[in-house]
Amino acid sequence: MSDQHAVVTGGAGFLGSHLVDSLLNDGYQVTVLDNFGSGRPENLEHVDAERFETINHDVSEPFPSLNNVGVVYHFASRASPKDFDSHAVEIALANGMGTHNALQFASEHEARVVLASTSEVYGDPEEHPQHEEYRGNVNVRGPRAPYDESKRFAEALAVAYEAQHSLDIRTVRIFNTYGPRMRQDDGRVIPNFLTQALEGKDLTVYGDGSQTRSFCYVSDLIAGIRAFADAPSEVAKGEVVNVGNTDEVTIFELAELILEIVDTDSDITYEPLPEDDPKIRRPDISKATGMLDWEPTIGLEKGLKRTIEAFDD
Repeated sequence: MSDQHAVVTGGAGFLGSHLVDSLLNDGYQVTVLDNFGSGRPENLEHVDAERFETINHDVSEPFPSLNNVGVVYHFASRASPKDFDSHAVEIALANGMGTHNALQFASEHEARVVLASTSEVYGDPEEHPQHEEYRGNVNVRGPRAPYDESKRFAEALAVAYEAQHSLDIRTVRIFNTYGPRMRQDDGRVIPNFLTQALEGKDLTVYGDGSQTRSFCYVSDLIAGIRAFADAPSEVAKGEVVNVGNTDEVTIFELAELILEIVDTDSDITYEPLPEDDPKIRRPDISKATGMLDWEPTIGLEKGLKRTIEAFDD
């Protein structure tokens, strides 16, 4: 069946590889498109299935010819803040031209689309928690703009394709997620803290540590995305939903928790807060909960312990 063939762009990445596992476990044929810019082949080396293939491909170029595709998960983009400067053009193209190519490909196959957007479309929010109707507070010329604004453009392009091509496009705004297969040099706070703690180095907190985040364990996130992707068209077509965890903690509290969990002599040091770094971040997931009967189940301490095991291998 064509709807059982899924294309996953960025499938060798942290989230993409967990999504691939979920799809294969449910019997899908899966084709990954990835240029391995930030994705890693080792994230998929455990996969042993005849229903699976990986194609080395840059999504900013037109997609290769494939047969009987039923759903496209567009997840290709660097998402680490450390890449926002060094790979700014690549990020903008992956979310601009890459999204155009993914939607054009889906239109040719009459395939369903799941577009990976981000909580960063809300910028440094002036409303809290962030709900899907909030339009955001993004600096179009700031250091995070190549990612933030290209994701906003990707959503606008999705709306245009829905209107002109009647595509079934579902947009998921992903909030802070963590778990096994994150790059240890990823640059985001949890891999930073875990790597520093395991190496006995002091944990680097930016600002005074009062800024907040809400961290979702990866298996919870993938379950929410799959529930959204598999929902009937009359429920989910054209919708945008937040997916994340609503348990909000300060960065200082996160650092203290990691120091409690990891056997380390590390302490905490402080550095200036980067420009445009959001001060608060917590999703309103009432739409996803009501629409999909989904909510996170794994608490932060439990999820961190699972992640530490993977980092310490």
